[in-house]
Amino acid sequence: MDDAGDGIDRSFAADRRKVTPAVDGPRHFVATFGAQGRPLRFRPESQTMSVAFRREGDDEHKEPEFELPIAVGPNWVTPRGLRLLGEEVARLEAEIAAATDEDARKKLQRRLRYFHTRQSTAEVQTPPSDGSVGIGSRVTYRLGQAEKTITIVGGDEADPALGCVAFSAPLARALMGAEVGESVEYQDREDAITIVAVAPDPETQA
Repeated sequence: MDDAGDGIDRSFAADRRKVTPAVDGPRHFVATFGAQGRPLRFRPESQTMSVAFRREGDDEHKEPEFELPIAVGPNWVTPRGLRLLGEEVARLEAEIAAATDEDARKKLQRRLRYFHTRQSTAEVQTPPSDGSVGIGSRVTYRLGQAEKTITIVGGDEADPALGCVAFSAPLARALMGAEVGESVEYQDREDAITIVAVAPDPETQA
């Protein structure tokens, strides 16, 4: 509306609204041994009110602490996987004992709780004696025109870059229970994978 008589419509000023950008919600942690035998971590992000509106010393503005999530289902491991869990627990306990920073200590304790749980719930598996594919098996298979070899291991022991695939992965699930010469379904394709060779991986039994 032209209220000043100068030909300029200023009615838009009354309808201005403040727009608040969307912020992603909290992200989950992920933990695995990885190639170096140490867990990988991703910090959660959260939206918080400005500290200017809080009392001095109020800790509510701090980033919330989340426990490392435990995978659903059985915690099957190879003998090596159980050994790595024990080594990780010992390493974390030593780091906690030496830590002087309280925030660093809390983060280490959170990781220690995760690995304590994984260690206490671990169920050691050995390769099947009948020659079929199982946890601890080294499997050579043909998919299309390519032959690949992987070892099936527990979740925390998995490292695809080194050919160690978790038993819960779709590929491992497709292979487990199969025998040499057998073809199995994969990615909704019948007889997509042919088992070429199966043998216990000695490295997983140490």
